[in-house]
Amino acid sequence: MLTEVKNQFKVTRLSIKYAVMRELLNKVTFLSNVIFMMLNNASMLVQWIVLYSIKDNMGGYTFKQVMLLWGFAAGTYGFSHFFFNNAGHLSRIITDGKLDAYLVQPKNVLLAAITSNVSISALGDILYAYVMLFLYGATPFNFILFTLFSICGGLVLTCIAVMLASISFWVQKADMIADTGNSLMVNFATYPDGIFKGVVKAMLYVVIPVGLTTYLPVKIVTEFNIYLFIIVVSATIMLIILSFMIFNAGLKKYTSGNLMSSRI
Repeated sequence: MLTEVKNQFKVTRLSIKYAVMRELLNKVTFLSNVIFMMLNNASMLVQWIVLYSIKDNMGGYTFKQVMLLWGFAAGTYGFSHFFFNNAGHLSRIITDGKLDAYLVQPKNVLLAAITSNVSISALGDILYAYVMLFLYGATPFNFILFTLFSICGGLVLTCIAVMLASISFWVQKADMIADTGNSLMVNFATYPDGIFKGVVKAMLYVVIPVGLTTYLPVKIVTEFNIYLFIIVVSATIMLIILSFMIFNAGLKKYTSGNLMSSRI
């Protein structure tokens, strides 16, 4: 069992490595994508600079906490889209019958599908995330927590994308559902949870689990809480297991697109 898991991780690592090597063929495009993504993220922070020049507190967050929030939002998005970029396109892959190319590979179908492509601009998100951390105040402990929760948040984003995409196994044209769900996860992550009230706020922790990717990590880094730490890590593991279960259940319903192709 352990040997199988080890081999699967090795194959997944090689898949990501070769995807990156393909992107590095054009180094100018590679660097420009990274730099412009960082500039794009920085431009979005201008609105908060303006708002905090008027008011010192927004939804219970100071300006430094908002920078940390944006750091987690960028870090989780970057991790998810760099390592598992095809998770966001999985619904169309299923609908178009393009899973055939991954079914013939000697590795897990889901991992093969979502790691076969990388988003180089996502590296800009990851670098920007650490810039925000250093502006907030990067102690060694904060650095470790930030890295851990960026990975956990990226895995949560990926799992949500996989579960939403898996609806396509049962429902035609479900890509709109997946796209909407993925967009909501990203958009809500850049706003303090204190500005939301009642049912909407509850949904951000349960239905659209932005709380796991940004809100709780910000609280933990700001003031460490072991119970919240355990909740985030445990929930991430549960979502990983659930996403594999749902995808594998749907895979039994998959109808081949009869594509005569394979991937290396």
